[in-house]
Amino acid sequence: MSSAETRTVTGNPLPQMDTRQTPIWLIAISILLPTSFAMLATSATNVAIPYIAGYFGSTVDEANWVITIYMIANAILIPLTGWLENYMGRVLFLKVFITIFTIGSLICAMASSLNMLVAGRLIQGIGGGPMMPISQAILIASFPYNKRGQAMALFGLAVMVFSIMGPTFGGFIVDNSAWQWIYLANIPVGIFSVVLVHCNIAELKNRVKPDKVDYVGFIALVLWLMSMQIVLDKGQQYNWFDCTWIAWLAGISLFSFIFFIVWELEYHSPIVNLRIFKDKNFFIGTILGSSVNMIIYVTIVLLPSFLQSLMGYNAMLSGLALAPRVFSCIIMLLIIGPMVEFLDNRILIASGFFFLGLSTIFYANLNLGISFQFVVVPNVLMGVGVILVFIPVSGLVLGTLPKSELSNGAGLHSLCKCVMTAFVVSMSSTLVARLSQVHQTYLVENLSNFNLIFQNRLHSMAGHFMSFASNYATHKAGGLLYKQLLSQSKLMAYVDVFEIFALIAFILIPFGFLLKVPKRDGKM
Repeated sequence: MSSAETRTVTGNPLPQMDTRQTPIWLIAISILLPTSFAMLATSATNVAIPYIAGYFGSTVDEANWVITIYMIANAILIPLTGWLENYMGRVLFLKVFITIFTIGSLICAMASSLNMLVAGRLIQGIGGGPMMPISQAILIASFPYNKRGQAMALFGLAVMVFSIMGPTFGGFIVDNSAWQWIYLANIPVGIFSVVLVHCNIAELKNRVKPDKVDYVGFIALVLWLMSMQIVLDKGQQYNWFDCTWIAWLAGISLFSFIFFIVWELEYHSPIVNLRIFKDKNFFIGTILGSSVNMIIYVTIVLLPSFLQSLMGYNAMLSGLALAPRVFSCIIMLLIIGPMVEFLDNRILIASGFFFLGLSTIFYANLNLGISFQFVVVPNVLMGVGVILVFIPVSGLVLGTLPKSELSNGAGLHSLCKCVMTAFVVSMSSTLVARLSQVHQTYLVENLSNFNLIFQNRLHSMAGHFMSFASNYATHKAGGLLYKQLLSQSKLMAYVDVFEIFALIAFILIPFGFLLKVPKRDGKM
């Protein structure tokens, strides 16, 4: 089967492509190679932030702009994927944005200041943003219906597995070499990817080039996403709406969001076609896909944070703690193709959410005495659940859209996942901080002169410090007990957040049955 043949997703012909004969496996490699490394560099940067801050002599909060600016640029470009593909042409579009991402990686690797690194990450975000939606759209358009399970398994390998591998890869790099290698690794891959795209990706002959540029919609989109991302990233640091400029930015974000929706629905040549949300599969599939991302990234962010802040793990060990889910993801990707083809995809989705809930609820048993092996089982279950949900949803969410809307749909689907991920990651960190204070309020009641258990423990610990003056020994023992109280409060906060997201996963189990599943011939 070549890319030039006419294929169907719901029974209608795809847009006609040129006559170039290219095996579909070569198309997959050409589009997924740059996508994989874009996802890897994104998640690998997260664990390198403390090292980057130390290298440039800045605070961690200042260094976090390396992540914030990438997410802003990424989120802005993602929904524009369909419009830009039609405007530039598929091949030129891919070559330009892969080149932009490669140049951004080079600037990051050569950065002599934090500002230069932030600029490089901005360029990286511009180049890397469209890679995920365009790869999903091209794979669905290139593979025949009976091979869609294989196509989405390959897509899952690029997006999910490499994202999950990021912390492990980044931790290994920063503990054994320089953080610059996180970005240097992208440069030869980017150059090679441009060559592959030029040789193997076919252009659409009958694409409809937009006759007008929706400047108003684009400005509203930029204002909404930029202000929203800054609020989510800096809100906890500045105590949210107690800070005047955070409150103003939140208002600007909300107004821009509402204006963007109204404008895009009413404008005759919108930069993003929001009306595709009327498609039932797209609407429900986007909710389910965003929920999967939400649960995955909460564990990716909170588990290493718990291991580093409370268990004393270094970056590499905290990254390795996530490695078991990589192996289970890869194993599932090898068998998910036939499962998608022969089993009801809705049953797979329901089973996936059950495994996601089960793996997350395992973390409710966290304590400060756990071994490294404790996190292996829930991470394996997480990898199984991720693939069981992600692959069927990725195929069904675009399956009922018109062929001309595949890239636009993929961009909107990715945008929703990106926004939900940013929102939930920010809220989970806030929840840990606030719930830790709540637990501290309740636990501190036990540090009382009327609590005999506390008094016995205090005097016992003070005995270990009797080389000091007796009053000093008592104060030192009290301080050590209070430090343990803070650790226990934070531990309980982590457990609460994991329980919340486990409940969400279990609630979502029946929602997959609302999706339409096509028959064996590809028709709904």
